[in-house]
Amino acid sequence: MNTEEPEMTAADPVRVIAELFAAEGASEYLGEPVTQAAHMLQAGALAEAAAAAPDLVAAALLHDVGHFTGVISGAELMNGRDNRHGDAGADWLAQWFGPAVTEPVRLHVAAKRYLCAVEPGYLGSLSDASVHTLRVQGGPMGRAEAAGFEASPWCTAALRLRRWDDGAKDPAAQVPALGYYQPLLRQLARQRAAEVARPAQ
Repeated sequence: MNTEEPEMTAADPVRVIAELFAAEGASEYLGEPVTQAAHMLQAGALAEAAAAAPDLVAAALLHDVGHFTGVISGAELMNGRDNRHGDAGADWLAQWFGPAVTEPVRLHVAAKRYLCAVEPGYLGSLSDASVHTLRVQGGPMGRAEAAGFEASPWCTAALRLRRWDDGAKDPAAQVPALGYYQPLLRQLARQRAAEVARPAQ
């Protein structure tokens, strides 16, 4: 019986993610008063404070990596071109993590559009930068699109992530550094590698 831990696919995700946070993450977060890395670290801390499951904590922590890993940059999003960073981030993360991490990431923009359509007062609570990107991302959902979002098995997780995303823009917040989450990320990646390597029943 093989008791060795499965190999990571591609590169070590912890190292790759740490490099992203240290490099691209140090840049301004699209018109907000925090860096992109600080924003994601705050979202991860809010998820953990809410006693979210480990996968959802990771999703909150990593929800905006698509600004770094997609073909279209976050800067271009601010200039009026949708970079579909939810899809870009989810697809990139899927090389290491399962759907419980990737799908809330994929849907966190859709969750904003959904809440703008169904929750009175939500649009008014958004920052100026978030309102600007909302227009670029398609605006509030119509009825049929909202119904489709509600039918997703990841709807609730995406909505929770969205709330943490919205609250993660405090320049005075004191939250753990990325190193705090590295054991969690490594464990989730190992679990996913084991699932992928497991023979079909």
